[in-house]
Amino acid sequence: MAIRLFNTYSRELEEFTPIEPPLVKMYTCGPTVYNHAHIGNFRAYVFEDLLQRHLEVRGFKVHRVMNLTDVDDKTIRNSRAAGMPLDLFTRQFKDAFFEDLRTLRIQPAADFPAATEPRYIERMIEMIRVLENHGIAYKAEDGSVYFRLSRFPDYGHLAHLNPEELRPTGRIRNDEYEKESIGDFALWKAWDPEDGDVGWESPWGRGRPGWHIECSAMAIALLGPELDIHCGGVDNIFPHHEAEIAQSESCTGRKFVRYWLHCAHLMVQGQKMAKSAGNFYTLRDLSALGWSGREIRYALISVNYRLPLNFTFEGLAAARAALGRIDEWVARLAKLAGSENRASTHPLAAMSAFLDALDDDLNISGALGHLFDTIRESNRLMDQGQITAEDARAILNGWTRINQILALEPDAAAVPPEVQALLDARAIARKVKDWAASDRLRDQIAALGWEVKDTKDGQQVTRAAP
Repeated sequence: MAIRLFNTYSRELEEFTPIEPPLVKMYTCGPTVYNHAHIGNFRAYVFEDLLQRHLEVRGFKVHRVMNLTDVDDKTIRNSRAAGMPLDLFTRQFKDAFFEDLRTLRIQPAADFPAATEPRYIERMIEMIRVLENHGIAYKAEDGSVYFRLSRFPDYGHLAHLNPEELRPTGRIRNDEYEKESIGDFALWKAWDPEDGDVGWESPWGRGRPGWHIECSAMAIALLGPELDIHCGGVDNIFPHHEAEIAQSESCTGRKFVRYWLHCAHLMVQGQKMAKSAGNFYTLRDLSALGWSGREIRYALISVNYRLPLNFTFEGLAAARAALGRIDEWVARLAKLAGSENRASTHPLAAMSAFLDALDDDLNISGALGHLFDTIRESNRLMDQGQITAEDARAILNGWTRINQILALEPDAAAVPPEVQALLDARAIARKVKDWAASDRLRDQIAALGWEVKDTKDGQQVTRAAP
């Protein structure tokens, strides 16, 4: 089955065909490192990770680039408020971001270019000069340089907007100055006293790049003038991705991106996430409440990327329960398989319906539905003694393959010694049928934040929901 993806540009499901198969050149918009990334950001990053992993399991070789925006109004303002140089201020949030990626089991990109790296600043200046030489960019009286929107008639196609009705957003507040047209966007911003010591010399005077040119320059520098896939959140469609298309294609004369994929918004408890609403969460906030990166990852990937996701604590608890079912199933198969290395050709091992579902625009709901159908059926067959060791090994091999995409293996962290001691004591109590002691020990384990479930194969312990 061919992979089909919903292309924002055409508003249609299209068969995925990269420019130079099996290579896939993929660019993803990364964080602006003025603070810790929040779970809304990570919804997009987890979706992009799921996409990359699925493409790789299907035989493609993905070269993914994720940028780091380390110079803009917010980074400058916050670094000055903190009394720190821009590079030191943003470094702490870059390091935190990489740690968060590891926590959520997101594969690192091949490249993480930062906008302030000298080689990319040079690229940005080069691109702006090309645009200026073609009469597409112009310098305003204050030294800022703008993209002349009237020279790119396709502007607005991605967002399906009428260019005559476009207005700047808050993110481009400083793109006003002396423009020929209100829709023109900044390529180079002239230095302002509020910028402090942040700035670079250019043919137009001291200043800094506009937000949009940063991504175009870094993407083209690392992936070339034509990309297979460009991802981001729906909030990036306009003006950011529209501007990327306009300036990139005006520079190179080539189609910038074949497939545009955008992730829908994340809500929290049915509301827009906002600090004022008390529902704003970073990964660290959720970890402090006792939720693991694995559980958060499951909650974030469990809804198709094009559908809004309502992130709730009930949803996290459901993720924990679902992972518990998977863990019990894998443990049961592993016990049955034992040291058997041979694998049968059992039909439950193929997992083909799981992969076919993901081929259909990452239909994760269908894929997970197939996985839990497989768990239910194989558990039934094991109950009836109809699964051999070779069958169990084959099904485990199938799980290993699809888990290359899901990345949901249990955390390596061991059960704390004090909990293990209580579990051992409880096992003895149950063996001698001292049910009162067993219940008392269960309560003590629960008081330490762990939940015990009694199964045919003994006690299963998991972290309790906060």
